[in-house]
Amino acid sequence: MTNKSVIQTENAPKAIGTYSQAVKAGDTVYLSGQIPLDPNTMEVVAGDFAAQTRQVFENLKAVCEAAGGELKDIVKLNIYMTDLANFATVNEVMATYFQQPYPARAAVGVAALPKGVPVEMEAVMVLS
Repeated sequence: MTNKSVIQTENAPKAIGTYSQAVKAGDTVYLSGQIPLDPNTMEVVAGDFAAQTRQVFENLKAVCEAAGGELKDIVKLNIYMTDLANFATVNEVMATYFQQPYPARAAVGVAALPKGVPVEMEAVMVLS
């Protein structure tokens, strides 16, 4: 695919595996999963689930901006949680980052996530 490019920013955590922070194909940007890592230290941020969820959104925001977009350009958001009891907290934090119309979304309970974190998010963004 000739119109494919890799998105990379120092404002989000470096990839901790064999993947890119995001890949742009045409006007669509596929954002890899982000966990609550501080991009400066590459350590999991301290705090409760809400604080860690905010860090994930900040990481996604940084990658969106590096790709030339904003969080509001996300059309699909997938959220993975190790405890679905945190669903309401995700909604509360998400409401501080998004306004209607909200992106399509999935919230999935999983057994474990990288580095033992409780939340990970990936997204698809369309640039206009």
